[in-house]
Amino acid sequence: MNKEKEMTAPVVSVGADTEQSSQNLTDNSLTDFDPNFKGFDEMQREILRMMDPSYLKTVSMSELLDNVYQSKPPLVDGLLYRGTYLFVGAPKLGKSFLMTQLAYHISTGTPLWNYPVRKGTVLYLALEDDYRRLQERSYRMFGTAENESLFFSVSAGQLGSGLDEQLTNFLREHPGTSLIIIDTLQKVREVGGDNYSYANDYQIITRLKALADSYGICLLLVHHTRKQQSDDKFDMISGTNGLLGAADGAFLLTKEKRTGNAACLDVSGRDQPDQRLHLFRNEETLAWELERVETELWKAPPEPLLEQVSAFLSSGGKDWVGTPTELSALLGVDMKPNALTRRLNVNAGRLLNEYGIRYESSRNRNERTVKLAATERS
Repeated sequence: MNKEKEMTAPVVSVGADTEQSSQNLTDNSLTDFDPNFKGFDEMQREILRMMDPSYLKTVSMSELLDNVYQSKPPLVDGLLYRGTYLFVGAPKLGKSFLMTQLAYHISTGTPLWNYPVRKGTVLYLALEDDYRRLQERSYRMFGTAENESLFFSVSAGQLGSGLDEQLTNFLREHPGTSLIIIDTLQKVREVGGDNYSYANDYQIITRLKALADSYGICLLLVHHTRKQQSDDKFDMISGTNGLLGAADGAFLLTKEKRTGNAACLDVSGRDQPDQRLHLFRNEETLAWELERVETELWKAPPEPLLEQVSAFLSSGGKDWVGTPTELSALLGVDMKPNALTRRLNVNAGRLLNEYGIRYESSRNRNERTVKLAATERS
């Protein structure tokens, strides 16, 4: 349920402890000392090793647990996450209306059906439309409501021929961007070469995924299905398996009757459970409405430690800095400091997304420091 993750940069402990709670303990336990702390000479030797072409970087399980990989919250809780996704359906099925609907709800932060939405800037490349059609569609679906966070374009370059730079420039000019929709993928594919090989399909998605991951956004690629039926609906995606293999997930919109208003939306992703949503298209607004969800969302079991951290921070202020030993004592948990930090490391994303608390962990030669900071939850 989530999917690109970046390592939180080390945070230096506050010098005079002026930001620490008055409840903090004063004596640091030896258990906070990190015996794996690397001195300058050892770091220098490691850098030289990494420069060797034959060097293979590895991470031990212990190092994995000792690091914080902070994730960004989903765009639509339980439905749409950061990363690169395919949105697939037969031509003229109503995909563009659903894309416009999704773009509007995220750009305004209003719930989509019964799913909470986090507001962010949206760029919609409607490359098979023109501005008149977009105007008519927007008016019919949402009236004359103002929206300065949703941007449209009906023309763009291709991969390797301008699109990369166009998207990068837009993201720099609009740092609050959370979603870019490309409608359709075929419009931005490079011309020439073996366009439909597995390797080429995989490379195209990998290239777009690198952009989405580096900026922590969702990139939604509208694509078509093939005519052949399959037991696995996602095998109906036009092209090779390289497209889905490289993507973080896919949405598949299908209708039993092409002239009907009922449709199924199947969802599959790396970090989210498979879902099937039954939709119905409103004949007046042409917006898609949710009738029912066939599969209930899986919910992570409660984590008492996160509840304790949230309660502690709520009673003591907006932030706290100290050692794991101090935090363990203040929380009143029977847990070794190393186990405490590892559990918080693993749950850092959940602590941020569900409780609005940013957790950071750093270390120096003498001790490990943790930092808790309340954020404004979107």
